[in-house]
Amino acid sequence: VQLVESGGGLVQAGGSLRLSCAASGFTFSWWRMSWYRQAPGKGREFVADINSNSDRMDYADSVRGRFTISRDNVVNTLYLQMNSLRPEDTAIYYCRADLREPFWGQGTQVIVSS
Repeated sequence: VQLVESGGGLVQAGGSLRLSCAASGFTFSWWRMSWYRQAPGKGREFVADINSNSDRMDYADSVRGRFTISRDNVVNTLYLQMNSLRPEDTAIYYCRADLREPFWGQGTQVIVSS
């Protein structure tokens, strides 16, 4: 199993980024996928998740209306479109495959400057 995040970077407040998570080594279309984040000095927190066929998505209150989770089961990739970014969105963003045991990617850094 492998999860590889990309798309992070430095952006000004109010800007946008699109994160990607390329999955391999398992049947991607069978499993719910999630995004989490960990800000400096804080614990890892839930951001959003999406079920296997994309008909149910859930979001943390802090990102609802600004972030959109999606997936493409043909290319085995999970996405997170992040709009109206705020400095408090600064964190390492991780994707997670909700397999029989959760499996994590290595993370991608997002820095939002004020």
